[in-house]
Amino acid sequence: MRKRKKIILLLCLCILAIGGFWWHSIKPSNDRTWTRDQQILPFYEMNGDDVTIHHIRNFTYRTRDDYDVAYYDKTFNLSKISSVWYIVEPFSDFKGAAHTFLSFGFQNGSYVGISVEIRKEVGEKFSALKGIFKQYELMYVIGDERDLIGLRSNIRNDDVYVYPIKATPDQIRTLFVSMLTRANTLRDHPEFYNSFTNTCTTNIVHHINMLSPKSIPWSYKILMPAYSDSFAFDLGLIDTNLPLEKARQQFHINERAMIYAKSSDFSKRIRE
Repeated sequence: MRKRKKIILLLCLCILAIGGFWWHSIKPSNDRTWTRDQQILPFYEMNGDDVTIHHIRNFTYRTRDDYDVAYYDKTFNLSKISSVWYIVEPFSDFKGAAHTFLSFGFQNGSYVGISVEIRKEVGEKFSALKGIFKQYELMYVIGDERDLIGLRSNIRNDDVYVYPIKATPDQIRTLFVSMLTRANTLRDHPEFYNSFTNTCTTNIVHHINMLSPKSIPWSYKILMPAYSDSFAFDLGLIDTNLPLEKARQQFHINERAMIYAKSSDFSKRIRE
């Protein structure tokens, strides 16, 4: 009996060793057959207070899969940064699931969004289960709000909430540069997305806590980001005097996004 137990134990250890070797042998890559909307990685260059972002995505969508590809480069002056906004897109097919990202505003009325996403290969679709097992690389999409917000509100027809966040210009500037720096890092050092530890929301929390350690404590609402607006509200991060449900009504932008979809003042109009 003891001999049999030893054999079973050795077999288990061998399986674990083989599994561990296989797991560590899987490496992230930037060299795959990516979908058209995620082929190009953004990056930035800094010259004093001027930050030039390359490959800001600005697609025009007819459907989720039918769109015109367009990118532009733009220089932003960090001394003119004035606001940061937390965007929440709850998914209609799974309660608690959502996509979240940040958008940064400047005194001249321009905005640029930064969205942490899986980098899909051709034929891939998101699966939270697959996201645990090194199936997706991670990317930071830097995009025009008409792309990042309009895609979700007008094309996917998901509810979208755009919340103003309480922060000083210095805090916003540091947060912005932190996210841009991470985008640059991922161009040279790819990483895997992980459904628990390396998601859209966990990365936002990480960037914020780099500014102010432990300002956002752990909560299940980070892993269930459809509830993350109530979490941010309870922490006093959302810049409003309204109660939560009134704030959700105020910052729900779908109707305005549809009306002003082609407006050159899209970002301004959805915030009115």
